[in-house]
Amino acid sequence: MLTYIIRRILYAVPIVIGVNVLTAVLFFYVNTPDDMARKTLGEKNVTPAAIENWKRDHGYNLPTFLNAKETGVSTVTQTIFFQKSVPLLWFDFGRSDRNNIDIGGEIKKRMWASLAVSIPMFLIGILIDLTFAMILAYYRGTYLDIWGVVLAVIMMSVSTLFYIIGGQFVLGKVLKMFPVSGYDTGLYSVKFVILPVIIGIIGGIGVGVRFYRTVFLEEINKDYIRTARAKGLSEARVLFKHALKNAMIPVLTNVVVSIPFLFYGSLIMETFFAIPGLGNFTIDAIQSQDFAIVRSMVYLGSILYIIGLILTDISYTLVDPRVRFE
Repeated sequence: MLTYIIRRILYAVPIVIGVNVLTAVLFFYVNTPDDMARKTLGEKNVTPAAIENWKRDHGYNLPTFLNAKETGVSTVTQTIFFQKSVPLLWFDFGRSDRNNIDIGGEIKKRMWASLAVSIPMFLIGILIDLTFAMILAYYRGTYLDIWGVVLAVIMMSVSTLFYIIGGQFVLGKVLKMFPVSGYDTGLYSVKFVILPVIIGIIGGIGVGVRFYRTVFLEEINKDYIRTARAKGLSEARVLFKHALKNAMIPVLTNVVVSIPFLFYGSLIMETFFAIPGLGNFTIDAIQSQDFAIVRSMVYLGSILYIIGLILTDISYTLVDPRVRFE
């Protein structure tokens, strides 16, 4: 088991390095420092001198990967890539381009607001999705199953913006049950996160129920399920004990890979509800053309996704020991 985990982690090392290089290429070749300066200073009436001053002030005046003017190790270290991208490998995010704030400190401060919304949304959402999916699978072929699938398709076809705006209007404006937007610290934050959590759960029911129902129906038609029925086991026991246990690999794939992104929160949800989380942080950076923050969040998102894949592989061994030996 330990060997399997170490092997999976070692596989991720070259991927992390590749992600770092790819991020640098996207931000320093596709979107050059000159482009960054123009977008920050304004597209019109920007002089070459102003661009050079901006690049020098923010450390973008060096060559990208190799500095031919230097000798020895300095040919590599005195480059934009080494000074801006290599520190990301040990999560040194540096400072923002626009207001010089510490990006790492902002991430540590803002991630708690994102977690306050995303964790209850994630846990309650999974419980509701699995419950409804198993009910539909249990009553498969009946009117309950048919209309449940129809409702799930309708719900997954509706835009997230509709749920957000509709929930704010009905539950916030009309019924005045929850604040429409805002955030506070400590226990006072609870009243501000209830509405986005409810909307997030409702908005994800359609996709979740359809996916898990399909997984359960696939298991129900397998030979071991027919054998369990032939032994006289009740349909509920067959579904909830045998089918659920053997359907855990696709369930874990969908669940575990989502866990790292809990730190990110929801970009749209945090923006509409004025929650000062990482999602809102990213949107603000995009709007203000703060490329240091955007680059850091893109890299962080990639690393979190890789961590999710590693956790998924490890979780497979808990439900199917054969995985670690293949």
